[in-house]
Amino acid sequence: MFSSKAHKLLAALVLGSVVALAGCGGGGQSAADPAGNTQAAPAGKKVLNIGLKADPPSMDPMVSTSLYDRQVQNSIYDKLFDISPDGKIVPMLVNEYKVSEDGKIYTFTLKEGIKFQDGTDFNAEAVKFNFERSLGEKSKRRGELKLIEKVETPDAKTVVVTLKSAFAPFISVLTDRAGMMVSPEAAKKYGDDYLNHPVGTGPFAYVEHVKGDHITLKKNPNYWNGEVKLDEVTYKVFTNTSAAVQNLRSGMVDIIDEIPVKEIPTVQKDEKLTAITEANMGYQGIYLNNTKEPFTNQYLRQAVDRAIDREAVVKVLFDGYGSPAWSPFAPGSMAYSEAIDKAPKPDPAVIKDLLAKGGKPGGFSFKLQISTTPANEQFGAVIQNMLKQYNINVELEKVEYGTMLENGDSGNFEALQLGWSGRVDPDPNFYDFVVTDMPNNNANISVPELDEVMNQARTEQDEAKRKELYTKAMEILHENAGYSYIYHNYDKFGVSKKVTGFTYVPDGIIRVAKVDKQ
Repeated sequence: MFSSKAHKLLAALVLGSVVALAGCGGGGQSAADPAGNTQAAPAGKKVLNIGLKADPPSMDPMVSTSLYDRQVQNSIYDKLFDISPDGKIVPMLVNEYKVSEDGKIYTFTLKEGIKFQDGTDFNAEAVKFNFERSLGEKSKRRGELKLIEKVETPDAKTVVVTLKSAFAPFISVLTDRAGMMVSPEAAKKYGDDYLNHPVGTGPFAYVEHVKGDHITLKKNPNYWNGEVKLDEVTYKVFTNTSAAVQNLRSGMVDIIDEIPVKEIPTVQKDEKLTAITEANMGYQGIYLNNTKEPFTNQYLRQAVDRAIDREAVVKVLFDGYGSPAWSPFAPGSMAYSEAIDKAPKPDPAVIKDLLAKGGKPGGFSFKLQISTTPANEQFGAVIQNMLKQYNINVELEKVEYGTMLENGDSGNFEALQLGWSGRVDPDPNFYDFVVTDMPNNNANISVPELDEVMNQARTEQDEAKRKELYTKAMEILHENAGYSYIYHNYDKFGVSKKVTGFTYVPDGIIRVAKVDKQ
């Protein structure tokens, strides 16, 4: 049990770390201004400045795994489908579509007259190219699209996709990176370096990426979906979110992707700003590497998972702007149920028994990689303090965000704190993270029974039956404990009232195609 005394000590520790860390310079501050203040926009240009709390690693949707990539990619690329403000799936580059009765054949009729930013045509052949590219060995999208058997293009505006079996989430995965359309000519020209030369059909075209500092996009004057009112969008990196708030309040940035919880009241009281705080579809937690000591031992993984008091984490760190989690399915998801999402309170007797079964009755130590932001350092301190009372000693390793993603892919970690920003359908929140050899299965989980249930869930058309299968899958995963789900995300955007036309969408992506600035 997480005692009230420990809770008070933990709160004091976190508040102290907030004060100390807020005084540190953010790693993403402009080199021209050590204080973290960005430079004003050139006169005559309508420039929207957006603050991101980490540097986006890749502009290629095929290999991307970061939310921060998606924030920028959604301005460069259009998708076959999109998410509406009320969370519904709507056609984007697709004009209309139909699905065969057996759920295996999808016929897409595309919008016409659209060009990529390099002047080449968006058409059925371009869609076919993108599907085939995303099915390649280097692609992070393979798991999402693996059931594609063939792609046919009867004419320039028609794409027929035949699946090996029915795949209930197919349209939903096309609302994200698997549905982003890259220019075939650009992808062929640049090869592996395409991530530094992205070309889509979106409202803004890529200009430059200065690592750790900013990404600049310029207006696409030939955008197909209405007038683009901004001349430029610049994404500025603030690993220190307090510095981001200071820049928002001073007018140097117009939108920030995260307001620290302790500063939400300040933003709410500022008559020049709006605070948007909404529950989204994502989750955060910890990968426990099944192939690295000490977490080759299932009982030690379970001990860590059962020792985390989710309610205390949310209360201490987020003041209600988050909700405890024990699954990837947030309230509102088709697969959500309290039975699989509400973790049991830590029980010292249970944890002691698990440590004994794992051969470590006196406890053990492990290294937890966290990113270098103050918020993640505070999270790490909370977990460290929480597990210490059970003689589980956590050594925190602070790693730059992009490096941490690379370590996740390569398995170069014992434990790793990374989450997922969430999708409408349960499958993209789950399948690639837990099924054997899938691209995002960083914990190297491999349970044949789990694989079987997950494959059944993605082919089942009946929602009630799918929910039953996800419940069964989570019961198996709770026993494996390869990933410890800890909390569901809240979006906490800060927006200047000079910004008009901004609409919140529950996938947590800041969309700028219709945005203007006074």
